[in-house]
Amino acid sequence: RKSRTNTMKSAIFASLLASAAAFAPSQQGSKASTALNADFSKELGAQMPLGFFDPMGMTADIDQDEFDRLRWVELKHGRVAMLAVVGYLTTYAGVRFPGAEEIPAGFAALSATPGMVWAQMIATWATMEAANRDQKDTMGVNSGWTGGEFIGDFRNGFIDFGWDKQTDEWKMKKRAVELNNGRAAQMGILGLMVHEQLGNQIIPSL
Repeated sequence: RKSRTNTMKSAIFASLLASAAAFAPSQQGSKASTALNADFSKELGAQMPLGFFDPMGMTADIDQDEFDRLRWVELKHGRVAMLAVVGYLTTYAGVRFPGAEEIPAGFAALSATPGMVWAQMIATWATMEAANRDQKDTMGVNSGWTGGEFIGDFRNGFIDFGWDKQTDEWKMKKRAVELNNGRAAQMGILGLMVHEQLGNQIIPSL
């Protein structure tokens, strides 16, 4: 039991270190090959309560392209984590697809899921990975689509929900909400997994 607890503490510590820079960007930095210093302290995500936060210095000495890549990594991890939290809690609450009633929740589902289901999930993930990107150079996509407004904008001239009619201030606010929710979800799914491994009940009322 003690060894298991120590292992989980090490995993938590390593995960926190790995996500420190993603939890809020940035630090002023520049590359020797870059004529202008890139100031990331004004970028989306440098907001309350942490403000400008990059304790590991991951944004030091990088250019705008590398910052944009790191921002996309953070945004993507946040989106996946939000889905993960919802799925984790939903299955713990007893919700199942028809035919999967006997599959347990949490880590126990990994070994209990049939191989054919794994194959279907991997195929679905591959399809989503291929589809969820800027398709401006893909044949058959709306010819009027010239690319997303920002990293992670995958509307591809197909779905809008009135986004283009909104002000720039409204758009930045919504993007900040998504970024913060993604950060919280990354910490949330980590906490759920750790508590399960420690033997704590995920949903106390169940």
